[in-house]
Amino acid sequence: MTMSDPTLSVRVADQYFEDYILNSEFTFTVTGYAQVQIGQPVAQWPVAPVEPYLKNYGIDSEEFCNYREGGDGTVLVAWLGEDPVGHVVISKHWNGFAHIDELAVDTAARRNGIARKLLDVAQFWSRKHNLPGITLETQNNNLAACRLYENYGFVVGGVDYLRYRAIDPATEEAAIFWYLLFDDSVGS
Repeated sequence: MTMSDPTLSVRVADQYFEDYILNSEFTFTVTGYAQVQIGQPVAQWPVAPVEPYLKNYGIDSEEFCNYREGGDGTVLVAWLGEDPVGHVVISKHWNGFAHIDELAVDTAARRNGIARKLLDVAQFWSRKHNLPGITLETQNNNLAACRLYENYGFVVGGVDYLRYRAIDPATEEAAIFWYLLFDDSVGS
């Protein structure tokens, strides 16, 4: 299945969103922790390898209920035929950008252009709301996500190596803040 397949569609989340979350798998394999080099391609970031393990941040469908009830955000679900396979949660952020609170694709449906399609719809939503760009956070242990955002046109705006230390004082996990700017004058 590719992005051009007509059976791939994106719709606003409905009453079945919680069932979709509960019946989907969003884990990814961690193989190392990157040392982010702002301004350098992800492929050039040094990576400290680790014994591979599965990572799951856990997705709570209730966390985003208020987005589905209107306001300054929305939850959009990607469907492959009759099967929900991914979602994006997007909102107006305090800093004036659109903020992707969450983007996830079920493991069985990955590598089919679904995440890119969700980013296309998030960009459409952001432009429709006259926002200057999109921001999101991922981590230095999710290199597939980093490559996706970089290939889509996002740039790294900052890195926080302390963000997860309260959860695990010994963690090597760092937050990477990505930005997709619609107008080159933003931030100039």
